Amino acid sequence: MPDAPTTTGSPDSSTGSPDSGLGDDRIRALDAHWRAANYLAAGQIYLLTNPLLTEPLRPDHIKPRLLGHWGTSPGLNLVHTHLNRVIKDRDLDAICVWGPGHGGPAVLAGSWLDGSYSEIYPDVSRDAAGMARLFRQFSFPGGVPSHVAPETPGSIHEGGELGYSLAHAYGAALDNPGLLVACVIGDGEAETGPLAGSWHANKFLDPVHDGAVLPILHLNGYKIANPTVLARLPESELDDLLRGYGHEPIHVAGDEPLQVHRSMAHALDEALDRIALLQRTAREEGIAERPRWPVIVLRTPKGWTGPEEVDGLPVEGTWRAHQVPLPGVRENPEHLRQLERWLRSYRPEELFDADGRPRPDLLTEVPEGDRRLGANPHANGGLLLRSLPVPDLERYAVPVDKPGATLHEPTRVLGGLLEKVMEDTADRRDFRVVGPDETASNRLEALFRATGKAWQESMVPTDEHLSRNGRVMEILSEHLCQGWLEGYLLTGRHGLFSCYEAFVHIVDSMVNQHIKWLKVSRSLPWRRPVASLNYLLTSHVWRQDHNGFSHQDPGFVDHVLNKSPEVVRVYLPPDTNTLLSVADHVLRSRDYVNVVVAGKQPCFDWLDLDQARAHCARGAGTWDWAGTENGAGEPDVVLAAAGDVPTQEVVAAAGILRRHLPDVAVRVVNVVDMTRLLPKEEHPHGMTDHEFDALFTRDRPVIFAYHGYPWLVHRLSYRRAVHPHLHVRGYMEMGTTTTPFDMVVRNDLDRYRLVMDVIDRTPGLAARAVGVRQRMQDARTRHHAWIREHGTDMPEVAEWSWTG
Repeated sequence: MPDAPTTTGSPDSSTGSPDSGLGDDRIRALDAHWRAANYLAAGQIYLLTNPLLTEPLRPDHIKPRLLGHWGTSPGLNLVHTHLNRVIKDRDLDAICVWGPGHGGPAVLAGSWLDGSYSEIYPDVSRDAAGMARLFRQFSFPGGVPSHVAPETPGSIHEGGELGYSLAHAYGAALDNPGLLVACVIGDGEAETGPLAGSWHANKFLDPVHDGAVLPILHLNGYKIANPTVLARLPESELDDLLRGYGHEPIHVAGDEPLQVHRSMAHALDEALDRIALLQRTAREEGIAERPRWPVIVLRTPKGWTGPEEVDGLPVEGTWRAHQVPLPGVRENPEHLRQLERWLRSYRPEELFDADGRPRPDLLTEVPEGDRRLGANPHANGGLLLRSLPVPDLERYAVPVDKPGATLHEPTRVLGGLLEKVMEDTADRRDFRVVGPDETASNRLEALFRATGKAWQESMVPTDEHLSRNGRVMEILSEHLCQGWLEGYLLTGRHGLFSCYEAFVHIVDSMVNQHIKWLKVSRSLPWRRPVASLNYLLTSHVWRQDHNGFSHQDPGFVDHVLNKSPEVVRVYLPPDTNTLLSVADHVLRSRDYVNVVVAGKQPCFDWLDLDQARAHCARGAGTWDWAGTENGAGEPDVVLAAAGDVPTQEVVAAAGILRRHLPDVAVRVVNVVDMTRLLPKEEHPHGMTDHEFDALFTRDRPVIFAYHGYPWLVHRLSYRRAVHPHLHVRGYMEMGTTTTPFDMVVRNDLDRYRLVMDVIDRTPGLAARAVGVRQRMQDARTRHHAWIREHGTDMPEVAEWSWTG
């Protein structure tokens, strides 16, 4: 067997093992660190000045708007404090994913205490002046958010929306055999669908080639205004649930700090000893059974150590501690007195010296350098990112001697290129393809010649392509696929998400958060660029004729193009070679969300590789071979297309016009990059008005056949001079189980309808082309009768090819 990867933790080297225990001095040091973090967390929520309480609190010391979430902070601080200890004791390479919403005060406090925050933000120094800035900036105009965010050192997880932490943690652990990823899961977050599905991720974690994930389920009992489900389950039922998910629970509970510190230290040592044993067994002895990984169940009161009562109502240990326990501090003298008693209960004079620096004794359990949670390079994945070895396209390009004479399945050809990428990253293991049970369906099965599908459960003889160390990941949960890939990318690797077009909407909210992360991280010089999140959307709307209406929805493009323009890109390659060129670009790109929509069914080849590269570089351009301008200056009409099926219909319509109305000057335009339609000042890829007018004209009719909902084209181009003359055909929610051509006919995107549009909208053409228009209408009528009798498309459509 090859040399086994490093094991996460070592029971032999643990000075904090259950057998030896921790001495009182170490427990006191942990408690001091925890109290300091609690003080800093509360101070961020409340204090504008007077950070060390060197004078009695006055209303003007308090922020005018109190924002933040105290309830989860003490528990997160406890986890941060104890992770510090085991990282230092065991020399662990570890990061933590902080799942509870709005846990920013705690994580910021921990990184300020370990010094990583001040290294990144020197003006927030580790002294009284820096503490004042730390407090002032929190949830303050021009400051930092109340949740874990890109600005937070050590984070890979946008904490503003719940449900994704565990999936991100597993994505970070994949192909990182020496990495421990702790993941704190809030009990409110545990109620979300994505988090519930994420418990199954352990069935895909290879104990030999992947790192370990240690879930820490933090049950403080309440959400904003209600109890949480898992916190109210009987412990035996919760244990049954977690064991059913494949975990062995370790419990920590209490509200007496020193007792909880001892229990938490014992639990972490026990968990890490188990992880080390499981990894060593798999790596040295080759045990193939799926491990049963530990999970820590941590029960502490919500708002622990905060005010017990406010205005006669219980707060600590209730939902009232969720956000700001004392809301009226500036106006209510009693609230102000309570706040001062609360803050002084942490004894800040014991924690910080006269200059506001943390006293050395509370830092004795804090690791140094890159081992600090705020400084680990895995949490700033661009530091670790290597260029992806994308092969030369020439070996995969299809020959095109004449446009429209041959057909290929674009995604099947792309599969060969992805196979080579997978093969060339076999040793470095930094490329994965994820998807919801559709890799072969989407014609990417060539990947299975280079790797298998990750799987740690039992296998039977009829299974195909399953592998204990595979790097294709399939699970029927788009949420989990998205979360895995995000965690993988943010820790410095590359990947691709392949999905049916209609069902990628399931991750609408997740991609929102990732786009926001990228937008903010681009403004932070210390955040290094990461590989782009690349979607390949196939089995698309126009070729879901067999699955029917439920599988027909091209709207993900609309959703993404609503987002930050500097981050999002949308590509609709019309044929195989343009798909290869687009794939080459997006796989090499950084800090984008790229959406590529491409067909898996046989598609006409329009451009050879050189032409495809030039066309993709332009993003939009004329296809002179399909048009009939012939040097006439400006065309009489522009036929434009974006998408593979719309392109075929536009080219077919141009052919009809060439035959029946040869004196009409037709310009054919194809758009690959949808953002080219935007004005230059609104998107980096957008066209200037001069470029747009040159391509589409200022005043000629433009008939635009678009892959998705037609109003998107109108929205992207509404400020252009030609917009009053723009007529867009696209998907109009007219779907069913039918033939491929009937899909375009039902939505008025077919070649005959496009020719009729040209006749109707080109000045002076309607009267002299009445016969041609009638023939087009007759063809549509004939189509309806034919498919109802034969169940297939008419031969003139099914056997059509471009003849020039």
